[in-house]
Amino acid sequence: MEMFRYKDPIKLMAKAKYFGLLSLIVILASWTIIFTKGFNYGIDFAGGTLIQVKYEKKAPLKDIRAALSGVKGFEDASVTNFGSEQEVVIRTKSSSSVVAKDVGKEVADILKDTGKVEIRRVDMVGPKIGGELREKGLKATLFAILGILIYISFRFEWRFALASVAALVHDVSIALGAIALFSVPFNLDILAAILTILGYSLNDTIIVFDRIREGIEKAKDVILGDIIDESVTRTLSRTTLTSLTTFFVVLVLYLFGGEILSGFSFTLLVGVIVGTYSSIFIASPILMWLGFSVKDYKQMLADKKKREIEKDKLRNQFEQGVV
Repeated sequence: MEMFRYKDPIKLMAKAKYFGLLSLIVILASWTIIFTKGFNYGIDFAGGTLIQVKYEKKAPLKDIRAALSGVKGFEDASVTNFGSEQEVVIRTKSSSSVVAKDVGKEVADILKDTGKVEIRRVDMVGPKIGGELREKGLKATLFAILGILIYISFRFEWRFALASVAALVHDVSIALGAIALFSVPFNLDILAAILTILGYSLNDTIIVFDRIREGIEKAKDVILGDIIDESVTRTLSRTTLTSLTTFFVVLVLYLFGGEILSGFSFTLLVGVIVGTYSSIFIASPILMWLGFSVKDYKQMLADKKKREIEKDKLRNQFEQGVV
């Protein structure tokens, strides 16, 4: 299905420096927000206690906060609706006094005067475990990027690998900046969304790079910018359709999935947008800026094909008993 019909390639590389400048500004702004504002770490990474409570009628948030504020260990508790007006989530920092008790029973006793309550869930994570989860999450992300770098180096060429990793860093940086800016609770769901963004963005970039590689092999022209323009233009319909389909699915999750999916779906929404943008406007120009030579690449392919022919020739001679 063709969304865009064209006679001539879109001259994207002629404006590559403007896209690069825009991305650099957004990345710097993202990291500035991250270092100045920081992340709103959730229970998984900061440690703490989460209690999910259900009321028969609309939950009286003010009464719940008032009841908890006078109890030791719950003074800093955060009380928010969860999915519906009848359910609330109570979050508080964990402490030895809280961990040693039956938190669900204690909260039920504290809130007994606010209405008929049902304790649906109690999650507790110690600060030490939260720190370990943060460290392991960071390692998982770094190992994923390293694996991608190695894989693309073997499949394509090292400049392709560096360009794709630069695009991934671009996407993750902007997604993390958005998470910090809007104080989205950073937990394991968000980490899963970040790793999903890596896979989604890489898939888009690989498709564009595959088309660029095909264009290099077929083109008589040795000007890389023209080949990239031709290749990206040919993949534009496919990239747009895939991105829009994914975007609308994630948007539905964000709008109707409730609080439990809001952080995950918000991160993916940002990731789909910046991942699509980077595969077209960032990864390809970086390939050009790294000094990729069409002439040298064609020569490398020719030498590789020559070696394969020689190997086949030697194999046939061996099978026929000539060697």
